[in-house]
Amino acid sequence: MKSYFEATASFETVLDFLRFGLSRAHQASLYYGHGTDNARDDIFALVLGSLNLPHDVDAMLLHGRLTLEEKKHLAEQLRRRIVEHVPVPYLTHEAHFFNLSFYVDERVLIPRSPCAEGLSTQFSPWLDAEKVTRVLDVGTGSGCIAIACCYAFPDAMVDAVDVSEDALAVAEINRARHDLHEQLKLIQSDCFDAVPFAKYDLIISNPPYVGQDEMATLPHEYRHEPELALHAPKNGLAIVEKMLFSAAPYLSDHGVLVMEVGNSEEALVDAYPHVPFTWLEFEAGGSGVFLLTAEQMKAYFTA
Repeated sequence: MKSYFEATASFETVLDFLRFGLSRAHQASLYYGHGTDNARDDIFALVLGSLNLPHDVDAMLLHGRLTLEEKKHLAEQLRRRIVEHVPVPYLTHEAHFFNLSFYVDERVLIPRSPCAEGLSTQFSPWLDAEKVTRVLDVGTGSGCIAIACCYAFPDAMVDAVDVSEDALAVAEINRARHDLHEQLKLIQSDCFDAVPFAKYDLIISNPPYVGQDEMATLPHEYRHEPELALHAPKNGLAIVEKMLFSAAPYLSDHGVLVMEVGNSEEALVDAYPHVPFTWLEFEAGGSGVFLLTAEQMKAYFTA
């Protein structure tokens, strides 16, 4: 079989690469779940992003002739996506969350949490946005949720925590990109272990929650993401439980805890059938996100 560069050697235009990439994508068993849900959007995001062109580029430019270096770059980008199953955001180093742009690489998860929709409504009616003065994001990764919190609650100070030094390096890139050095503080900590004590009105987290059995079934694309940010022992509940039994003292009297647990929702409910979790619903899809008030946290998760 010809290499991707050999197969595209005669190509001249952006449109040539879009057509070729879409054909190859349809022949491959690719998974779409990192910003797109179909081959067309995926390949368009890859080709246009690799050329630093906007997604709404004038169609005339798709007929523009490419330089040799651009053609080599696109051939390699398509090969890595289609043969190696590397997700597009890792190839273009760009992901979108809360209608904001973020730098990402393989040191962090690709943003995709349904919490973005909750932040768009400031988690009303459970949270009074006017009373939110401090926010904590635990397991911040790229910093996308923490930075979204800065936009959703512009008068609040936001702390972002991650155990991974590599992840915090990416979060720093995004903090600088959004010019949030005064509002956003980055802290290296394993959950609350090194977090200075404070009272937060919102504690939000998308922690590792994928159990071992589920890890074995993940599509190839997820294998490029850091296992530290995905896998958790105890059927996916180890980090979730650590958070639940540590968060209450850090919540203000009117504060709430919002946590994403994904497919571990059933295991969590089975483990704590007496806890009145509020499972949030999202118009754009997504599930496995619960909310608990400070009062509920103190009642059910205070040692």
